[in-house]
Amino acid sequence: MQKRILVSGGAGFIGSHLCERLVSDGHRVLCLDNFFTGTRENIAGLARHPAFELIEQDVAAPLSLEVDEIYNLACPASPVHYRRDPVQTTRTCVMGALNMLDLAHACGAKILQASTSEVYGDPQVHPQPEGYWGNVNPIGERSCYNEGKRCAETLFFDFWRQYGTQIKVARIFNTYGPRMQDDDGRVVSNFIVQALRGAPLTVYGDGRQTRSFCYVDDLVDGLVHLMDAGPELVGPVNLGNPAEFTMLELTGAVGEAVGGECELVFHPLPGDDPRQRQPDIALARAALGWQPHTDLACGLARTVAYFRERQPVTELLDGDGGR
Repeated sequence: MQKRILVSGGAGFIGSHLCERLVSDGHRVLCLDNFFTGTRENIAGLARHPAFELIEQDVAAPLSLEVDEIYNLACPASPVHYRRDPVQTTRTCVMGALNMLDLAHACGAKILQASTSEVYGDPQVHPQPEGYWGNVNPIGERSCYNEGKRCAETLFFDFWRQYGTQIKVARIFNTYGPRMQDDDGRVVSNFIVQALRGAPLTVYGDGRQTRSFCYVDDLVDGLVHLMDAGPELVGPVNLGNPAEFTMLELTGAVGEAVGGECELVFHPLPGDDPRQRQPDIALARAALGWQPHTDLACGLARTVAYFRERQPVTELLDGDGGR
């Protein structure tokens, strides 16, 4: 059955891939975006599709329309962007979630919150299961995003308990792929852009901190599976690739993907940078029958091909070597 689906942040990296998937599945898609980090280029392939509509608006502003489902992805998700305007980042996380929940409640829509592995902070439990409450600094430079997403989760569960709103909460771990911005400071895009330029790869700390990288198509598939799951599964559900890599291992993988060895340059580790990040996806496997299928080498090859087409790339901004 064709559904009318709203995707907030639909012109962003993950959001644009999700919009394409939903249109491909036969649904009508409303893309809500203010283009703070999303781009028109990301949705250019959908712009004239009869089942796609763009609404240019900030998610922190109220919205009234009729939809069957809402995916709430709107929020700057890289350290460079969310620290640029931390007050607006918190406003987007909290007011955006509240507005989308009010809309879902008003029209009886099912709604999914794109939360984040950042709610676990610098974890003291490894890998991180959904039952872990996290180790988060509430007043640090990353707190606008971390605590904003934690508050959004609170709102979702309060709407579920108080109003019976049909909610889903996904905790997204590091995701990469085509349409990442070359200046957003995320480690995969940073390494690829630097490697394609022949510049040294910027490694923070000693490079032994770990992350787990999920290719964007796999992540989108997980979001759709979660939205389509029965009402008994509200989440939170970890969505990510459990294969864990150190930053030094990632530099080697990127070097192989671009076809050459890369020089490294080391900088101090940013404050509150998590030492380990690996999802426990046992719940996603059991409840959704979902797990990622794209290995790092294959995903990096596709991502490198995307960035090669975008040459010359723009100047990098200082980023976070573990995102």
